[in-house]
Amino acid sequence: MSGVHWLVIGGGRFVGRHLVDAALARGDTVTVFNRGQARSEWPPSVQLLHGDRNADLAALRAGRWDAVIDTCAYRPAEVERLADALHGRVGAYLLVSSISVYASFAQPNDEKTSPLARIDDPHTEVIDARSYGPLKALCETALRRRFGDERTLILRPGLIVGPHDPTQRFTYWPARIARAADGDCVLVPGAPDDPVQFIDARDLAAFALDALHAGRRGVFNLTSPPRAWGEVLDTCALVAGRRPQWVWASAQRLAELQLQPWSDLPVWLPPEGDTAGMAQTSVQAALAAGLRLRPLQETVADTLAWYAALPHQEQAFSRAGLTPEREAEALAR
Repeated sequence: MSGVHWLVIGGGRFVGRHLVDAALARGDTVTVFNRGQARSEWPPSVQLLHGDRNADLAALRAGRWDAVIDTCAYRPAEVERLADALHGRVGAYLLVSSISVYASFAQPNDEKTSPLARIDDPHTEVIDARSYGPLKALCETALRRRFGDERTLILRPGLIVGPHDPTQRFTYWPARIARAADGDCVLVPGAPDDPVQFIDARDLAAFALDALHAGRRGVFNLTSPPRAWGEVLDTCALVAGRRPQWVWASAQRLAELQLQPWSDLPVWLPPEGDTAGMAQTSVQAALAAGLRLRPLQETVADTLAWYAALPHQEQAFSRAGLTPEREAEALAR
C-alpha cells in the first residue's frame, strides 16, 4: 500500500504523537482530529481538524481516509459515535485497546481463549481501576458491531513506555537510578527473576502502521515477551553509569511498609495470586505478524534523555513512584 492517508483521533499525546511522527517518516499523509489542547505545534504536513469526539464531529463528515487510528476511546459510546460519523469514509478502523480487557490475570492471557472483563453498569462515565478494562472490552464490541471483523484491527498493548510518557511509571526507574551515587541503596520490589512486560510506544506505532499497510485485521496483544525484572534495573544502571545497591522487598514486605506495587513502585506486579499472569501475556500472534522490539537499552536511554530535558518543575514524580523522603523512610524500616 502506498500513498495512504490516515485519520488519527487524538495524536497530540504519547502514543498518538509517536503514530503521527512514524507515519510522516514513512511518507504517509496524516490528518489528526482533536480538541487542539494537547499539542500546539505540528509538522507542517499534518492536516488539522478540530472538534470533540463527544460533542462535535462535523469536521469529519467531508473527508475520506484509508483508515482511522483511534488512540483515545475509553467508553463504547465514543466508538459508536465515531464509527457512525465515519461510515463509508474510512476503509478500516484501528482501535488502541488494552490487555486490561481480560477478565482475570491469575493466568496468562491470549487473544483467542481468554474471557473478557464485564461490568454491571456499562454506561458509567467513571474511568477508574474497576471500569477501565471492562469499558475497553465494550469499546471493542461496539467497534465490531459497527464495522465488522473484516474492517477492524484491535491492538491490546500492555504497559506503554518511552519518551513523552505521561504516566511516569517506567520513567521513574531510569530517573531514580540516575539520581543514585555508586553504592546508594535503591528500594526495588520483588525479585530479580520476576517477569515484567511493556512495549515502547514507538514499537507500538511501527506495528500499527505495518499492520495497516499489510491489510491485517483481527486482535493482537502488543507487548514484549516476559523480561527479567533484574535485567531491566541493571540496564537502567548501565545507561545511567551508576552502580547502586538494590534493596529487594517482597510483596509481603511492601504491604507492611504500606507501599503499593504499580503506583508507588511501578512496572512490577507480584507474580502470584491475582496478578500471576499479568506479565505472562501471550504475544505470539503479534510476533508472527512482524512485531519488532528495539533493544531495551535504547528505550531506557531515550526515556532518560527525554526526562532530563523536561523543565525542572515537570520532573517531580506526582503520578507514580516514591518521593526521596518516602523511599528513605521505607529503607530505614
